[in-house]
Amino acid sequence: MAELEIIGVARSTYVWTCRMVCAEKGVLYLHTRGWPGTPEMRALHPFGKIPAMRHGNLVLYESKAICTYVDRVFPGPRVIPEEPVAQALVEQWVSVVNTVIDPLCIRRYLYAHVFPGTEDGSPDRAAAEAAVPGMREQLGFLDRSVAPTGHLVGEGFTLADANLLPILYYLARLPEAGAIMAGLPALMGYLTRHLARPSVAATEPPPPKQR
Repeated sequence: MAELEIIGVARSTYVWTCRMVCAEKGVLYLHTRGWPGTPEMRALHPFGKIPAMRHGNLVLYESKAICTYVDRVFPGPRVIPEEPVAQALVEQWVSVVNTVIDPLCIRRYLYAHVFPGTEDGSPDRAAAEAAVPGMREQLGFLDRSVAPTGHLVGEGFTLADANLLPILYYLARLPEAGAIMAGLPALMGYLTRHLARPSVAATEPPPPKQR
């Protein structure tokens, strides 16, 4: 079978999710660095986003499509359950994280720290603080959601967890979000336990720059 290739920078949350799924299933793959917006990525994704995937003559983009393909094509533990209710819940969690939590916690809050657009490159404190009330609400919701079983869906590791963990990993390292998470024991326990999971630890990216 042709080699699977995951393309994108390691620090991307969505690239990490795809690599995590491969590791969880024991799928051998080649990780190729690819930067958003470059001609190389635009040749794979119509808007130059990451990640993308090659497998033989097949090119896929968007992390959910990539993870679904890997889960269905390759052997190993399923990260998207076959049971209909559990499958629907995983789909629901991936959707809400991608459309609600990521836009606030990553695109608004984290980007205010790491891609601030300020003259001296210092964090955009006003933008970060503006995101705090909504982030506090979202993180509290996640804390309540993982409290019963330590997973988002059922009692096993799924794509729902793999999709969320990179976001929490970065948030915990930033001041406002880290302070909120420190007061959410279920969520912090969830993050700590899963960061020690072999598939997560093996694909952990280089740490982000601290300011």
